[in-house]
Amino acid sequence: MTQSLAELAVEVLTTADGRAKTALGRAHAARWFAARDAGEPLPIGRAEPPLFPARPERPELLAPKDVPRRRPGSPEGRIALLHAVAHIELNAVDLHWDIIARFTDQPMPLGFYDDWVKAADEEAKHFNLICDCLEAMGSHYGALPAHAGMWRAAEDTAHDLHGRLAVVPMVLEARGLDVTPGMIEVFRKHGETQALEALQVIYAEEVAHVAYGSKWFNWLCGRDGTDPKEVFHTLVRRYFHGSLKPPFNEEKRADAGLPPDFYWPLAEDVG
Repeated sequence: MTQSLAELAVEVLTTADGRAKTALGRAHAARWFAARDAGEPLPIGRAEPPLFPARPERPELLAPKDVPRRRPGSPEGRIALLHAVAHIELNAVDLHWDIIARFTDQPMPLGFYDDWVKAADEEAKHFNLICDCLEAMGSHYGALPAHAGMWRAAEDTAHDLHGRLAVVPMVLEARGLDVTPGMIEVFRKHGETQALEALQVIYAEEVAHVAYGSKWFNWLCGRDGTDPKEVFHTLVRRYFHGSLKPPFNEEKRADAGLPPDFYWPLAEDVG
């Protein structure tokens, strides 16, 4: 019997090791797109995703205030920066497979699943690129403690597809567009080509992930007959814990379909 896409997503979510999780996710993505190309798409199906994805024993997960701060001027600081990026990318893999499995009760076009399978596949590639960099520098993912709060947005929006799209791609991943150019400059300055090239790939491909969020958020609002900007502001105030911090990468945000009047009004008043 053919496994459904939702079942494949849960297989990824319940695999703990990062390299194994991403290898399985990439294989499932290839399977999805091969079936699509053959004109015989896999059934979307239904499955029960875990509230928390499986995780390796390491890294130790700490409260954000307890994660040691390291300056990127030293090799140790740059390893810590890459370790944090690897942790973000692994969470992104799970976030994208989770959105596929968790909201199958809501009818969505096949294009919705195409976009998030592609995003999950690219995040898996990004995780492995950064892990390769860490290993080339004598470290590995799991060697340092990491941020325990990365999954909070998924928990908070587990029953709200509009909220998930607003907070994960349109706020958290859009933040990546703001900060990645600075990280690229750190590794360029220190002549660390492998990390530089990996971050340039990530930066180029993350624009599309934000765009998928914006596209499907606007699609849902169109179907509902609601104002996307007003709904976005309401949901970010409800679910996002923190503030939207300028400077914003307005050019890349615009490329991703995020106009300034979506995020500037939230820059000061999100508590």
